[in-house]
Amino acid sequence: LHNMNGSLFGGVKLAHNRGHQNALYAGLMEAYKAGCDAAISMDADLQDDVNAADEMIKQFSEHHCEIVYGVRSSREKDTWFKRNTAELFYSIFAWMGAETVPNHADYRLMGRASLEALSEYNEVNLFLRGIVPTLGFKTGKVYYERGVREAGESKYPLKKMIAFAIEGITSFSTKPLKLVTSIGVLSILVGLAMLVYVIASVFTNHAVVGWGSMMCSLWLIGGFLMLSLGIVGEYVGKIYLESKRRPRYCIETKF
Repeated sequence: LHNMNGSLFGGVKLAHNRGHQNALYAGLMEAYKAGCDAAISMDADLQDDVNAADEMIKQFSEHHCEIVYGVRSSREKDTWFKRNTAELFYSIFAWMGAETVPNHADYRLMGRASLEALSEYNEVNLFLRGIVPTLGFKTGKVYYERGVREAGESKYPLKKMIAFAIEGITSFSTKPLKLVTSIGVLSILVGLAMLVYVIASVFTNHAVVGWGSMMCSLWLIGGFLMLSLGIVGEYVGKIYLESKRRPRYCIETKF
């Protein structure tokens, strides 16, 4: 990329840390504004195989793939926990009705047309792994073996991984809200069944006042209510953030 000063490389320093997805979006948009034909995004931890970029460019130029995904050929180097939680995430994401590319992170090539389409997405809660597959252009895949981290520690511990998964699911699916309704209906049916049981116990003289059963019922109902409020709160919070229309990133300097 030739920047405005004519040098071969350019950089962008953001004024504030707005998260991984917004930083990635900022880089892609700056490359798009600079007039690039295509942009390849890659994490800076050097775990992704840079040689896969050659095949991405080949698919872009020769096979006219507007988007080329870098997909991990295997997860053997991951821990058992990370490997299985990743598979669980992709399964849940697919069940929720959202589109994603399994074993693909943010190592991808995007042509100018797809970058232009991405620039039209004005949402604040970015989840590029879900947005890019919805753009609708011709896509390709390049499989590569992901290396091990040579230095430093992952910036995605368990807490951030869970938050990232929730961000992706709630950004692309309303099924959790429908699930709350289903749980509510199930709770009502259980309540009606209990009512029938109590009435039958009264008529058969087997009614026993049970403190334990009452407390269990209270805790279950309270749990369902709190779960429902929590899920609804996630969506209300996102609506609140989107309504502010704040910029996703602010550039401090370009070099």
